[in-house]
Amino acid sequence: MTSHSSYIPPKIWQQTISGGAFANINRPVSGSTHEKELPLGKHPIQLYSQGTPNGIKVTIMLEELLALGYTGAEYDAWLIRIAEGDQFSSGFVEVNPNSKIPALLDHSGKTPLRVFESGSILLYLAEKFGALLPRDVATRTEALNWLFWQMGSAPFVGGGFGHFYVYAPEKFEYPINRYTMETKRQLDVLNRRLAENRYLAGEEYSIADIATWPWYGCLVQGTLYDAGEFLSVKDYPNVKRWADEIAARSAVIRGRKVNRTGNDGVAERHQASDLD
Repeated sequence: MTSHSSYIPPKIWQQTISGGAFANINRPVSGSTHEKELPLGKHPIQLYSQGTPNGIKVTIMLEELLALGYTGAEYDAWLIRIAEGDQFSSGFVEVNPNSKIPALLDHSGKTPLRVFESGSILLYLAEKFGALLPRDVATRTEALNWLFWQMGSAPFVGGGFGHFYVYAPEKFEYPINRYTMETKRQLDVLNRRLAENRYLAGEEYSIADIATWPWYGCLVQGTLYDAGEFLSVKDYPNVKRWADEIAARSAVIRGRKVNRTGNDGVAERHQASDLD
């Protein structure tokens, strides 16, 4: 559908009801909207999240750590229903002033330590347990290159392509074309990298892959936005090979179930048997 808008921005922007899937929670200010304490479970690590691509980065990471034998990575995962505004509670805002999932509290020290932003959480956990981040300086740097590439690139896929292709109240040709082009460019970046490397940092699976797979892996597998045909994901065989390999990992299968409702997930996770 082609649309030619005659909209002229005013000198000073004023908020209006724009519609769309998330219109009820969008607002131009930060801070809490209601008083509510966050629940606490029995484990030192408390995760407050939802099973979105950013959310399952962390649950996959925790399940990978548990699979490697790091028992200190046991965790309680509490569902934050972002469509209902749970992220604007006073308790959640104390953990993440940006009111975005995922957010984590680590109670293993003398005082609780808050960690927010998915990339920061992955890096924190990798350093805390000494796992899933290469120790060799060159390979570690390459892993961090791709971790931060993902953090900077995915908003074009989510807030750009995903929003206008799936969630916007109307379909507009210009933004869909704009963000489709950028999404395909990013897939090509990955495809070229993975043509010569098993994983993003090289031959070693790392937090770079854990961060990137829920967005780009799920995109080429058709489980994100149902846009595989539209994006011609068959043109990125190396990304597909990488995506399929990671999807088959037991920790990934377990991690992607957490904080999801419906038959394919569990709303909360407090012990390993919750996922069995």
